[in-house]
Amino acid sequence: MNKVFDMELFLAGALSGSHATCLRHIRQATAIQTAIADRWHRDNPWTWQQKHLVWFLNHCLNGHAESTRYYFVLTMRLLTKRLGKSWQFGH
Repeated sequence: MNKVFDMELFLAGALSGSHATCLRHIRQATAIQTAIADRWHRDNPWTWQQKHLVWFLNHCLNGHAESTRYYFVLTMRLLTKRLGKSWQFGH
């Protein structure tokens, strides 16, 4: 049986701010995780590459408001920080 990766636990050490902000980051990170898992069958952030997050930003958020893209970029920066990578994302 395949165990589902716990995004909340993964981000726990990197989250800061209000409760609502933490919940937003977890919700958005889970949406990113679901999209990447559907497309590339990689549900574990430790297996992601920068191209996966860039793909999400360019394809899954295409047509969304600039503010939505901005908040997802903030979540991607948090994921990147947690992974210990130096990936950069613009908004």
